[in-house]
Amino acid sequence: MMALDEESPLVDHQIQSGNQTVNHGRDIHILSWAFLLIFLAYGAAQNLQSTLNTDGDLGTISLGILYTSFTVCSLFASSVVRKLGSKNALLMSTTGYWLYIAANLKPSWYTMVPASLYLGFAAAILWVAEGTYLTSAARSQANDHKLHEGTVIGHFNGEFWGIFACHQLVGNLLTLALLKDGAEGSTSGTTLLFTVFLGSMTLGTVLMSFLNKRDGEETEGEKDSSLGFYTLLVSLWKQVMTPLCDLRLVLIVPLIAFSGLQQAFVWAEFTKYYVQLFLGESGVGGAMAVYGVFDAICSLAVGRFTSGLTSITFIVSGGAFLQGGILIWLLSYSEPTGVLRVVYPLLIAAIWGIGNGVLMTQLNALLAMLFKQNMEGTFAQLKLWQCASIAVLLVIV
Repeated sequence: MMALDEESPLVDHQIQSGNQTVNHGRDIHILSWAFLLIFLAYGAAQNLQSTLNTDGDLGTISLGILYTSFTVCSLFASSVVRKLGSKNALLMSTTGYWLYIAANLKPSWYTMVPASLYLGFAAAILWVAEGTYLTSAARSQANDHKLHEGTVIGHFNGEFWGIFACHQLVGNLLTLALLKDGAEGSTSGTTLLFTVFLGSMTLGTVLMSFLNKRDGEETEGEKDSSLGFYTLLVSLWKQVMTPLCDLRLVLIVPLIAFSGLQQAFVWAEFTKYYVQLFLGESGVGGAMAVYGVFDAICSLAVGRFTSGLTSITFIVSGGAFLQGGILIWLLSYSEPTGVLRVVYPLLIAAIWGIGNGVLMTQLNALLAMLFKQNMEGTFAQLKLWQCASIAVLLVIV
């Protein structure tokens, strides 16, 4: 890894000594911006599925297939990440996102279904690798600079999720600029939009290649390669079931499931039945850009206040209160008139973005603090329960 003599922008107190110390914040900067470039494309495409690919409800069904595949593949994603190492796993998994965007250039059952199945596999690996890589970097930063581990984990998660949330802003502003509502509900500009998205994903993958490998990853794949098939199956079973034997994780699972449901609500229900109804197809990009702005601001802010279980409890409670209020409001929601047709969808998007920023930063920080000995298995459980709840909503509702 490269030794830097500059201060980490995420750490308030730098330890001064005669020896050079590694600034692991550099890798978090690279990881965050790479994810921004990749997900500004995927996130915007996902938001459009329920309103753009409407033939036979192709868009929503393909998302259901994607998250069902994501759920199943999360069961063994931790094994893949351990074998490849988190950096190599990150690079490999970007191919699934690239293929999915390419399929949207010619959307049909023959392109979208296979692409969705493969993306579910790739996404499971990507998110387990991301959580493992970020937590490992945070611990290394805390150890090297003699800092409080929980605080560094909170700061790193705040930066990552804050920059990541900007994908909703950038990607949906591109959608707003390039998509045009045509006559009789048609939409133009989709080919140009998805071509731009492919270019952005390519840049993100190239940027990700500059990440440093985490300590010990060079030998982990060699160690796993000597195991037999039966031993690998036993190891896989243990990785899936061992975390669930911990009462702490079992108690967190409902919160994880809710975090998935609230994301699916935005992608599949809010954009289709509220935003498109009042703002039109092109307005989906604008509303989701507002969602992304408040998500990013909230993620950056709450990450700075995260230090332990007490702070996480208060922050999550505040976010849940906001989203609960919106859900109660929507139960008695009536069609607005005048300027309120624009204001209400944007206001809901902003508040929902705040709640999502709270949940994403705090859940990842909480799991990183509580389950230090099995990072890959724990983050696999996070994606397993999130995606299972998303799949249920997309397929059943």
